[in-house]
Amino acid sequence: YWLVVAALAAVGLLSTAGILLWGNEAEPGSRAFWLIAQMRVSSLAVIALVALCHAFATVSFHTATGNRIITPSIMGFEALYIAVQTTVVFLLGAAGVSAVTGVAPFLGQALLMVVAATALYSWLLSRPYGNIHLMLLVGVVLGGGLGALSSFLQRLLDPNAFDVLSARLFGNISNARTEYLMVAAPIVLVTCLALWLRGRRMDVIALGRDVATNAGLPHRRELMVTLLLVSVLMSMTTALVGPMTFLGFLVATLAYSMVETPDHRRLLPVAALAGYAVLTLAYFVLRHVFYAGGAVTVVIELVGGIVFLVVVMRKGRL
Repeated sequence: YWLVVAALAAVGLLSTAGILLWGNEAEPGSRAFWLIAQMRVSSLAVIALVALCHAFATVSFHTATGNRIITPSIMGFEALYIAVQTTVVFLLGAAGVSAVTGVAPFLGQALLMVVAATALYSWLLSRPYGNIHLMLLVGVVLGGGLGALSSFLQRLLDPNAFDVLSARLFGNISNARTEYLMVAAPIVLVTCLALWLRGRRMDVIALGRDVATNAGLPHRRELMVTLLLVSVLMSMTTALVGPMTFLGFLVATLAYSMVETPDHRRLLPVAALAGYAVLTLAYFVLRHVFYAGGAVTVVIELVGGIVFLVVVMRKGRL
């Protein structure tokens, strides 16, 4: 276990050093050198937050649903984000992008996603016939409906507004602003800490409803609390950088394969380290080798999608 942690930490540190130092032509230690490095630190902070959000949210969501194939995106966070962005641009034009830029709109979008997700699973899980599978099915249907509405509105936009909107809907680390980090970082860290402290409870939840109930754990309440924390993390990362559907699945699958342990207090940090190592390595290679830093999410989604298909084909089922 500790060898895996050390290896992932080493990859992350080397990639971090490469991002900070590679291509910095200023004299080491000079004011210009530190100014350039400081500009790159913000990108690393965004990467760290995104890795934490997707790793902790996906592993916890897998435990709550009892399925390691699906991702929290199935709850419609990304579809709701796209619908909000599209509606604002449709109503206000290209200038409407400024209406969803800033700390207040950032928190508003995140809060909207949390409220929508919480209302969905609290209503369904609290009903006598409610179960996790029905909740996921309703989430898929709502996500598909929002996606169809967004596509319809996008077809009615003029080309200039559509180009501006496309840049917003594309998951990009550069989308995050420094003022967002100051607000998102404390929320993300507190939520991740809460999930880690609940690791023992999630160990029991992973054994199933009957075992959890026999062990004296209120299964339904624990599911709702876990899903609430997951919704907070997913809303933060989606509002911060945009949709990144398969990142969480990719890092969670890597964590499961590298450390085969049911202990969530050991699994969650490995998933977060794997997410940071993957994102920093991809960002360094694409930005400083191929000069295509904006393509990081494209590569991550492509690799994550391929891993998803491989896992599904090997299992033979969802």
